[in-house]
Amino acid sequence: MQKVDPQPVMAPQVAAAATLIEVAKLYGNFAALRKATVEFAVGSSTVILGDNGAGKSTLLRMLAGLISPSRGSVRVFGDEPNNQRRRIAYMSHEAMLYDELSAIENLNYFASLQNDGRFACSCTSSPEMALRAVGLDPALTRPVGQYSQGMRQRASLARVLQTDPELLLLDEPFSNLDVASAKHMVELLLDFRTWPVESPPPPQAEGVSTPPAARARTIILTTHQPKLAEPLAETTLTMSAGTIVSIARGLHTAHQEAGQ
Repeated sequence: MQKVDPQPVMAPQVAAAATLIEVAKLYGNFAALRKATVEFAVGSSTVILGDNGAGKSTLLRMLAGLISPSRGSVRVFGDEPNNQRRRIAYMSHEAMLYDELSAIENLNYFASLQNDGRFACSCTSSPEMALRAVGLDPALTRPVGQYSQGMRQRASLARVLQTDPELLLLDEPFSNLDVASAKHMVELLLDFRTWPVESPPPPQAEGVSTPPAARARTIILTTHQPKLAEPLAETTLTMSAGTIVSIARGLHTAHQEAGQ
């Protein structure tokens, strides 16, 4: 694959949901990210590809505010990620659910932690509807610990969708899903992008008057199954050894380049 200089995912005049500038993440002598520079526009959908250890998960965790850069600048909606966490949802490899609780009990619990009146759209205001959206029965009383891996993955997606995120970060969301379930998830995520952002905008500092920022649903996901994610791949970002090596429109893989 020919190495290219990183460039914005979308045109500069489009508002940025997230930006990394010359970001590095070091663990001792190991560089998980190396001078990563990229911009994700509001309302965009990006698929990140790369082998294990390429830096994909590190990049997502950086945007989620779970880890800090060793060098460089990370901004989400023009601010530190930690200051924008209520507009971000992150779904990791782990389901992040309580095994002894049912799916609806899990979602009710997490909803209670964020019950600040900001939920607006019908799916996010109702854990029952969030579960139905991912194909799970909210009346199922079986503890999540007894779920199949695919069911746990869907319950985890319901957990993050009910928070009404403007920026949705998904790390390997198709893991442990059969093809039919993965296609259903893709359809749901495509639909999610059309959901209106009705939650109140973040308050401005006193005395500051600026035009309202563009607001729309933005998705960034990593996967080892690019064909499944193709409908979501407005842009493909490819990583290797902590470096962004290419950014392309649509689904763009090393296999495609080899055939050119």
